[in-house]
Amino acid sequence: MRPTPRLTRSILGLALLSLALYALAQAQASPTNKAYLVEIDGTIGPVTQELIVRSISNAEADGATMVILQMDTPGGLDHSMREIIQAILDAYIPVITYISPQGSRAASAGTYILYASHVAAMAPATNLGAATPVQLGGVPEMPSEPAKEQDGAQDDDGKTSMEKKIINDATAYIKGLAKLRGRNESWAEKAVREAASLTAEDALEKNVIDLVAADMTALLEQLEGREVDVKGRLIRLHTGGLIIERIKPDWRSNLLAIITNPNIAYVLMLVGIYGLLLEFSNPGIILPGVIGTISLFLALYAFQILPINYAGLALLGIGLAFMISELFVISGGILGLGGVVAFTVGSIMLFDDEYIAVSIPLIGGTAAVAAGFMLWILKKFATLRHSQVVSGAEYMIGRSGEVLEGFSGRGRVEIDGESWLAESEAPLSAGQKIRVKAIDKLVLKIEPLNDSTVEE
Repeated sequence: MRPTPRLTRSILGLALLSLALYALAQAQASPTNKAYLVEIDGTIGPVTQELIVRSISNAEADGATMVILQMDTPGGLDHSMREIIQAILDAYIPVITYISPQGSRAASAGTYILYASHVAAMAPATNLGAATPVQLGGVPEMPSEPAKEQDGAQDDDGKTSMEKKIINDATAYIKGLAKLRGRNESWAEKAVREAASLTAEDALEKNVIDLVAADMTALLEQLEGREVDVKGRLIRLHTGGLIIERIKPDWRSNLLAIITNPNIAYVLMLVGIYGLLLEFSNPGIILPGVIGTISLFLALYAFQILPINYAGLALLGIGLAFMISELFVISGGILGLGGVVAFTVGSIMLFDDEYIAVSIPLIGGTAAVAAGFMLWILKKFATLRHSQVVSGAEYMIGRSGEVLEGFSGRGRVEIDGESWLAESEAPLSAGQKIRVKAIDKLVLKIEPLNDSTVEE
């Protein structure tokens, strides 16, 4: 019995479907050899931290075989650096840090991240080091005996006890990373205590890094077949046919980078405060209140993740309060001047880190505008004090007018187009010129004007 054409087509279709399913299963069983390439150019901060941590997590979920951090940084925030290092140490795939292109550096926080990576590589004409931590705005402890043991006291080497504590902590941290990765511990300590730096070639010679590669192609060639220890597992790297997926900051990272810029956060705070002040002083305008509220919340978000010196923030708030109080309290400029000084000092102290600070020209410009506004207010008040009275009983004294209808005793007079009840000791005729010499409630005391009477 011969098969029918319909049966033949059905068998052929089932065979093709089975072949397609097998190919799909094989593709899923053999994931693509992929690497995530994250480019870091600039200061290590909250945005960089979020980008690197998220990239490592996504690479693991996507089945990538490695993450490459291409770095050029002068350093950055200690908190962000430690979060990045923690993500590298917890990663289940190798993380390679590559200082590139030529002319780049991995200073301060970059040196720690390089030491923490599974593979450390540099391009020629690059350098690393200068890892001494910087602490600004530290608060010394209360004096204690002996004097050398207090955090604010200086020792023979010129360093305070607080500075020594910070340096010792940083030294222990980087030496721990060096020991974990089998790198030069003594030079790591020197980078922290003496701010030492090395070129790429010297770093390779001193076992500070693992590779020197001129470009990404040379780096991948040297990584081929290399074994790295990832959380106790030896992983052999294969870079043949490696697909590199470049990770660039998305709109969220770009937005956070703008908001967390110290200068932008500073301006947002000022816009928020003045916007709300304008709305409260003139209820119903709405627009300043909306803009001020949004700006203030954005500034508070930025301050939450930036290293804020709370003494500086308090001085800044006190300065603004003093300047606003000058509008309502007569202090002869003392409140206004004190407010400008507190505002300026607080702005300089606001961010407690070497790499993040408000621009001095921006602070100077803002302080100059505030000082100019205070001077304008004081000048305005001084002018008002010496100007002629234009309302009330004092204004009416000495004003001249004319009699509407002749009277003796009480009658009506016209002054500045207004009709007033007036009293006169002398009889007056219609149209006669008069002058106000006193006022009793709403009754004017007047006298006639003649050639011998001179108007004041």
